[in-house]
Amino acid sequence: MSVVISGGGPAGMMLGLILARAGVEVTVLEKHGDFLRDFRGDTVHASTVRLMDELGLGRKFAALPQSRLGNLVVQPPGSAPVALSAYERLRPPYNYIAMIPQWDLLNFLVAEARQEPAFTLRMNTEATGLLRDGGRVTGVRCRTRDGEEGELRADLTVAADGRHSTLRRAAGLAAQEFPVPFDTWWFRLPRHPHEQAQPPSLVPGFGAGDMVLSFARTDYFQIAYFRAKGADPQLRAEGIERFRERIARLLPQYADRVDQLASLDDLHLLDVRLNRLDRWYTDGLLLIGDAAHAMSPAGGVGINLAIQDAVAAATLLAEPLRRGRPTVAALARVQHRRLRPTVIMQRMQRVLHSVLFEPVLTGERAGPPARLVALARHVPGFPVLLSRLIAFGPLPEHAPAFARRDA
Repeated sequence: MSVVISGGGPAGMMLGLILARAGVEVTVLEKHGDFLRDFRGDTVHASTVRLMDELGLGRKFAALPQSRLGNLVVQPPGSAPVALSAYERLRPPYNYIAMIPQWDLLNFLVAEARQEPAFTLRMNTEATGLLRDGGRVTGVRCRTRDGEEGELRADLTVAADGRHSTLRRAAGLAAQEFPVPFDTWWFRLPRHPHEQAQPPSLVPGFGAGDMVLSFARTDYFQIAYFRAKGADPQLRAEGIERFRERIARLLPQYADRVDQLASLDDLHLLDVRLNRLDRWYTDGLLLIGDAAHAMSPAGGVGINLAIQDAVAAATLLAEPLRRGRPTVAALARVQHRRLRPTVIMQRMQRVLHSVLFEPVLTGERAGPPARLVALARHVPGFPVLLSRLIAFGPLPEHAPAFARRDA
């Protein structure tokens, strides 16, 4: 019984850890030599924090450098600020979202997984294609950073290699694309010492044709700038000075530091995609996370949904793997369990796109959506309901009994 996982992101590492605790021989292939890549998903939601506790990792996870995500607070013209979320009103201790650099999370999961004899991680090694025996996938072709080619055979191959999945393409699987009205440019601005004592909150800024969202981190603000999809060439043609002016207009409280953006190279473009495979598996191959369903950054749900895919896959496939090769029917059960929550979250994101983003980016509105503001003001349970949907998702997974450990 053996599994090869392509992709050392949150889904791949969580799946590798849990299957290794079941005694399944797991090899994770990660094409990079480390995890130090900026502006990857780093919101660890309450469902994942609870999972850490169930795996016996809660104390160690809490000791990692992290901050807590504040509520989304909007300022309607001429009236008091309104909080659209209320994470602190969820049931403790899982009443917050942690902000933690993804490289810290991945290094943490790797350290824990390496304590399991059945776990192997091969860095600087990329899965480049699929091995087949008749119609069944039997492993992967792989290549190291040095160009050494090889093959790795396994009873199950898992593609956790992201929205541009090499193995998905090799399997001939095409995703259904949903329209997204924006792309996102990420960057940092310094957070002054006197600001670090202020309660963190998500601060939006609305313009006529663009908007921003500011996340308070320990000693800096992480900024997401939103503009109509395909606008990157125009933005770069305008130059850094024009971009600084845009940010100072949208977030005037940061006007004193926009000169810290030295050039447009400080901006990291995310080509936002929202898509989903009709079928997440073929004989011998399973796709999870962004390889099966790319998510928009709206709500920050992507890595947590991917981790829940991993937990469900490990729970449903550990026993079939102990008996030998999992059947196509066993792989189908993973998709059957995770499809509905994926569809719900993608529909939520599409609603947020149409209500929150699109009217601003088309110039139809230059402020927060009146309907969301009215719901938050006049329906007492709305901020809590929205917070719970984001923090836990519609079907949060729990660690299987075989993977649980005492803290």
